[in-house]
Amino acid sequence: MVTALEQHWIDQTALETEKALKDAEAGHDWWHIQRVWVNAKEILAKETDAHACTVELAALLHDIADAKFHDGDEEIGPARAAAILRQIGVSEPIIESVSHIIRHVSFKGGHTEKIDASKELAIVQDADRLDALGAIGIARAFQYGGYRN
Repeated sequence: MVTALEQHWIDQTALETEKALKDAEAGHDWWHIQRVWVNAKEILAKETDAHACTVELAALLHDIADAKFHDGDEEIGPARAAAILRQIGVSEPIIESVSHIIRHVSFKGGHTEKIDASKELAIVQDADRLDALGAIGIARAFQYGGYRN
């Protein structure tokens, strides 16, 4: 469950994200974000010990500035997400958790560092990966491939 204030933060974040990604590449656009957000909320229904507000905010912002579109810079996404969250008045501990999730949610392998894999990170990561399965995942792969020539 989220509080009324947390719901306000979530609603504002959804508006900001939709506006920011309205012209994004189709595999990483608002519709992808919305599907991941729905998946995350479905997982949250079973994983009741996770902080729901953190999960929803991270699901909404996980691709706000994907490194694939920013010369591989892994810090643009967390920084942009933090700026949006600060603008709407989200508390710093939640901003730090959301930034951590965005920094580590990616599909790419090769990470050798040990990270704090919180329940919230696992939920957002699973929600994102669910959107990469099946027909939607195939369509997203072709869309991104076409985008990158």
